[in-house]
Amino acid sequence: LSLYSSPARETKYVERPQTQLEEGVSHLRHVMEPYTAWCQTELIDSSKVDSSLCSDFFSEGCEFLQNPPAGFYPRLGVIGFAGIVGLFLARGSKIKKLMYPAGLMGIGASMYYPQQAVAIAKVAGTHLYDWSLQGYIAVESLWKDN
Repeated sequence: LSLYSSPARETKYVERPQTQLEEGVSHLRHVMEPYTAWCQTELIDSSKVDSSLCSDFFSEGCEFLQNPPAGFYPRLGVIGFAGIVGLFLARGSKIKKLMYPAGLMGIGASMYYPQQAVAIAKVAGTHLYDWSLQGYIAVESLWKDN
């Protein structure tokens, strides 16, 4: 409590008038309102489709893990253990910590799934060849320009 009385303040809120820019933006928002509402409903519908696809994917994954094929868990264990061994072997640089586990897990997976490994290797080889060719062309064009 104050010992001294404070004078009563009379404050009044005065709203400043809208500028021409604010009026133009307001008019534009009112004109575009039906279109934005339509876009929002379309986005909500597409997100419902995406969420249903995700729920289908996870339900299929749970069903697969509940009824796995014969020998799935031992294979998964060997592949995971190869990744852990790769982490222990990768001392030093961060590149080793990325390459060793991924490489050992890839080798382990290719032992159990050879057809899929061959298909992945073919696709990766063609992409690697394309990237190296693009790099060669870029370096060659830079060399010729200079």
